[in-house]
Amino acid sequence: MSSSSNSGEFRIKGAGRHTPARTARFTFDGKDYTALEGDTVASALLAHGVHLLGRSFKYHRPRGILTSGPEEPNALLDVSRDAARRQPNVRATVQEVFDGAKIASQNRWPSLKYDIGAFNDMLSPFFAAGFYYKTFMWPREAWHKLYEPIIRRAAGLGEAPKEADPDHYASRYVHCDILIAGAGVAGLTAALSAAVTGKKVILVDEQPEVGGALHFDSSTVIDGKNGFDWAQATAAKLKAMDNVTVLTRTTVFGYYNHGFLGLVERVTDHVALPGRDLPRERLWQVRAKKVVLATGSIERHMVFANNDRPGIMLASAARSFLNHHGVAVGRNVGVYTAHDSAYEAAFDLRRAGVSIAAIIDSRSHPGDGVLAEARALGIDVLTGHAVTDTSGRLRINSITVTRNGGANARKIKVDALLISAGWTPSVHLFSQSRGKLRFDEANQRFLPDIYAQNSISVGACNGTDDLADLIDEAIAAGGGAAVVSGENRFEWTGGMIGAAEGAGPEDAVKAFVDFQHDVTAKDIRLAVREGMHSIEHIKRFTTNGMASDQGKLSNMHGLAIASEMLDRPIPQVGLTTFRAPYTPVTYGTLIAHSRGELFDPARKTPMHALEASEGAEFEDVGNWKRAWYFPKRGEDMHTAVNRECRTVREVGGVFDASTLGKIEVVGPDAAKFLNLLYTNAWDTLKPGKSRYGIMTREDGFIYDDGVVGRLAEDRFHVTTTTGGAPRVLQHMEDYLQTEFPHLNVWLTSTTEQWAVIAVQGPKAREIIAPFVEGLDIANEAFPHMSVAECTIMGVPGRLFRMSFTGELGFEVNVPADFGAAVWKAIWERAQAMGACLYGTETMHVLRAEKGYIIVGQDTDGTVTPDDSGYGWAVSKKKTDFVGIRGLKRPDLVREGRKQLVGLFTKDPKDVLEEGAQIVADPNQPKPMTMLGHVTSSYWSETLGRSIAIALVADGRAKMGSTLYVPMADRTISVEVTDMVFFDKEGGRING
Repeated sequence: MSSSSNSGEFRIKGAGRHTPARTARFTFDGKDYTALEGDTVASALLAHGVHLLGRSFKYHRPRGILTSGPEEPNALLDVSRDAARRQPNVRATVQEVFDGAKIASQNRWPSLKYDIGAFNDMLSPFFAAGFYYKTFMWPREAWHKLYEPIIRRAAGLGEAPKEADPDHYASRYVHCDILIAGAGVAGLTAALSAAVTGKKVILVDEQPEVGGALHFDSSTVIDGKNGFDWAQATAAKLKAMDNVTVLTRTTVFGYYNHGFLGLVERVTDHVALPGRDLPRERLWQVRAKKVVLATGSIERHMVFANNDRPGIMLASAARSFLNHHGVAVGRNVGVYTAHDSAYEAAFDLRRAGVSIAAIIDSRSHPGDGVLAEARALGIDVLTGHAVTDTSGRLRINSITVTRNGGANARKIKVDALLISAGWTPSVHLFSQSRGKLRFDEANQRFLPDIYAQNSISVGACNGTDDLADLIDEAIAAGGGAAVVSGENRFEWTGGMIGAAEGAGPEDAVKAFVDFQHDVTAKDIRLAVREGMHSIEHIKRFTTNGMASDQGKLSNMHGLAIASEMLDRPIPQVGLTTFRAPYTPVTYGTLIAHSRGELFDPARKTPMHALEASEGAEFEDVGNWKRAWYFPKRGEDMHTAVNRECRTVREVGGVFDASTLGKIEVVGPDAAKFLNLLYTNAWDTLKPGKSRYGIMTREDGFIYDDGVVGRLAEDRFHVTTTTGGAPRVLQHMEDYLQTEFPHLNVWLTSTTEQWAVIAVQGPKAREIIAPFVEGLDIANEAFPHMSVAECTIMGVPGRLFRMSFTGELGFEVNVPADFGAAVWKAIWERAQAMGACLYGTETMHVLRAEKGYIIVGQDTDGTVTPDDSGYGWAVSKKKTDFVGIRGLKRPDLVREGRKQLVGLFTKDPKDVLEEGAQIVADPNQPKPMTMLGHVTSSYWSETLGRSIAIALVADGRAKMGSTLYVPMADRTISVEVTDMVFFDKEGGRING
């Protein structure tokens, strides 16, 4: 075996697809190494003979590289560029080497070779499956003081960075006709077939180059070319097409409803000096009409005693390291298999000059073709044998082999062992799409069966093993025609799970099923003995398949062992759920720009800066910053609010109402639509008039409220609560698209398009009169609840005559770009007339004095219009609206329901706490019977006393009675009153 010294003693000259002249230097645990450009960390370290890369999670056993792909459970490393750019738990088999990379092992102390945590391996008999559940429940008081701190310190593998992430991330939303997941032979063929039809195609593959299994498979020939070369040529052809997007280094990590898929693209993780303008990773959110799943299959490992030593790896991984990276995984390699495919690895290595110690086949009759070639290459094959143990502390150095069922054992010296128990179709994405699987008894595997979405599985993930059949299947999935022909002398069929091959006495050995969580065959058997008969229960008891690899290697073995223990067929044991993400996704990718100030963006009205200059204190209302109150020098909040309340009642006030939700409902059926969405009638509302409306859910409870103005026969201006705007629009769209699609109606959110300036108080008309052009706003010409389109300060606007204070009021709507200028002009005039600016706290007090409710504060999702005292807003003539049947339910019309009422405290100076509970008898034994709670409570400067609104059982029948509010230090007596505390006749609102 010849080697190239500059990049490792196990580099095979002439092998692999990397250019020897292009190198990169990196460090692993502080030691310098050289790699070839295109190497993964795994292949680069193997080129230098490094197999020990980490320690296992629970027992801290030495672990090496098991795979060559994203299913890798062992080789999880810490990768950094500098102190700020560090990422833990990176799979060595996926991370490409870049110049200057600093790689470190994890989960060990003080060093990888000498890890004190390995003491756990000696204590493993005490750490069997279920240990945590049984041990940490007693004594209960010890959990927080003793158990939890220890477990938290021990949990995890890598250490999360403490520094702020200096990188940036991008995201894209795209639509396509066909998305193809996987760019192996099946995916590339399907893409060619679809592309020639003119459809918009997105082809995705997680590797740096397309090709899939062709990275390691050297025997496939397509269109007369070596399979890998054909794949690269095909990718170049697809990239040249305008209707095709080819994404490499990109993983489809989630398949959600309605053809929606999440993709993560690694943009610069492999680059030594990425440009500042490039994101580190990009999140693709794709909506596809059709999805073709060409995700291939994953090789299964063999389960036997001490099958986790460094140097033991999947046969396909060894082929990949040899044929793609040009690296031999050892000098004297053994093979243990239950499937013909492992023979191909032995043959490739032997031809490259590597000694093959023996092929141990658990089957008595492997394929004649592979046996003949093994003989031709001088490789010893032991059929009907099993590997029952291995030895070697930090790397395997020998295997113990016995004839199946026999007692005689012999040791064979090896420095690497390749294993294969067959192949498991990668059905993760299919399962995520909610598709149903069927069990292929002959090959012991689950395959796609019933599709829940417009998708199709092709190739190995669909159980299609013959290359010609695979190509035909892929062409049909693409929907077009592609002239592709191929041949492969190797058949992929056959092979059993081999779950317990060589596992030995279950209580004496560690035969690993889940490498990342240190789950053994013994643990699975113990779970069954403990009464776990469902695979979901076994999974949680043992944590099998719950690691970051999502059970890609361990699930089928766990099922087989449980099936054997239960004496029940595998399908009856069940199958665990494959959840997104398919592989781990960084928080940075998911969050993208949503961090810092953009994590929870603050929405500001057009008048925000002017209000701030006037000394406003702001509060958060949903995402909005709203002026809370405007204190003058020396005023606290209560003093400022009292002054604002007096001024609005006596003169006038200016209020920023821009945050109210605004929805334009347009179309010939607009009135019919609103009739169905609101409890009251809208076809009787004339253009130029407004009406207060209540929206209920199907259960009859209040969902939102607001004033709706009719601008024309086919156009309505709908207002909603500040926090309710998005959900009300979604509620409307949902019903329009699913229940009332026959109605010709269009919905448009206009919340940000209109700046709204509310002017309230006795002088409101006088304040705005000079600014309103072409509209008579006298009381007779423009009465309460009128609306009109007009010109305001030369700007097209809408003027509502409405009030949320009980005073004469107008709401001036102008385009948001002109909001600040109009607000400034109105405020200058109002200030000269003795009016004030007022904020949300004053608005709350003024509306409570009039008994106006706030949805979400005075209602809690269980309040009907009648409960709130707004039963008059429910039409008695309408035969249908959302919630009409809910309102007729017996429980919603029974006597004794909680109803909104007013409360006066016996002592006028007592201001109740919002949320305080109300009882009928303060001396009743505990637990006391609660009649309701306080929803709104304020000091009313207008009335010179406190007021409150409360939800009280059978509240209206208790008018005039005395109830009690128990507090921590005393009990407050309250009198039940009407909710309208001020101007009961409503004369002030009419000016």
